[in-house]
Amino acid sequence: MRYYLIAGEASGDLHGGNLIKALKAEDSGAEFRFWGGDCMSAAAGIPPVVHYRDGAVMGISDVLSKLPSIIKRLETCRKDIAGWHPDAVILIDYPGFNLKVARFCHSAGIKVLYYIAPKTWASREGRNALLKSQVDHLFIIFPFEVKYFQGKGISFTYTGNPLVEEVAEHPFSRPCEGQYLAILPGSRKGEISHTLPICLDAAREMGMKAVIAGAPSMTPDDYAPYLTGRSDAELLFGRTYDIVKFAAAAMVNSGTASLETALIGTPQVVCWSASKLTWFVGKRILRVLDHVKYISLANLCLDKPVFKELLQDDFNVSALTSELRTLVVDGSRRSAMLEDYASLRVLLGGGGASKRAAVAMINEIKPQLI
Repeated sequence: MRYYLIAGEASGDLHGGNLIKALKAEDSGAEFRFWGGDCMSAAAGIPPVVHYRDGAVMGISDVLSKLPSIIKRLETCRKDIAGWHPDAVILIDYPGFNLKVARFCHSAGIKVLYYIAPKTWASREGRNALLKSQVDHLFIIFPFEVKYFQGKGISFTYTGNPLVEEVAEHPFSRPCEGQYLAILPGSRKGEISHTLPICLDAAREMGMKAVIAGAPSMTPDDYAPYLTGRSDAELLFGRTYDIVKFAAAAMVNSGTASLETALIGTPQVVCWSASKLTWFVGKRILRVLDHVKYISLANLCLDKPVFKELLQDDFNVSALTSELRTLVVDGSRRSAMLEDYASLRVLLGGGGASKRAAVAMINEIKPQLI
């Protein structure tokens, strides 16, 4: 069968690469064409139609400035899909672009499968109407999404979370000698500016070295203003999993990174702050969505505060240092967190998510070919 996949960022490329491997294992006649990155290229053995780096946008101002090129890319994508005649288009996260592609494919009579659902449970619930009307089948990766999507009229399957296998298969190696604290300050300049200075000060209060995981989308220059005179801090790129694995504890700017940290098995504290306007809007959204009790995926999955979330004004050097001391020194606190991490791995499917998704997708496509 012919599969056309679209991923628009690094995480989607990673998941897309593993999905392509699984589809090839289940379908010996599989053919691929895709928008993605290096992971998908390695799995498919061909280059992408467009690399996700060429279409990356960050923030509303960036979207507006690049709007003409975004429209042009969308038109290019539509023409390429129509010219290749796939048996199905598999959309991977990236909802701003992919939901527009879904609309086109649906109108053209092309099977649309959506892998890794838009987080409509957290914001923009109106997108559920598009998922219901434009997508043939949705594949979700978080257990709490099952309850959320039930009753929405959307055809879906929970296949487990691919991060479980990605973490399990990583060839870990120690990034540096001695004891240290890991800092994952986010992947955007705004996140780094809000998070990194406080985390560095907390590490200094602890009297420990800090190792910072540089984001793929950033450069050393983006971190340089915060590292002047910091001989007790080291910045590394391309070693995030290794940095987290061997750290005494991790300070994490929420997002997927907090879930990865939990699956790796390192005690953590989530740190997040933003502008007063962003915080005001965020609180109003969470007040409306009373089913969203936490901002961290691991806490959401287990429906309990497995680790502390220090948000906005609560995210300060004193509170962070206090929590780090608990994580580093208190053996019972560490043990309880690690037990919850083990439960999380089971809840997320215990591995094999990519294969389950591939099998389910093939079963969705096959009836239309008979």
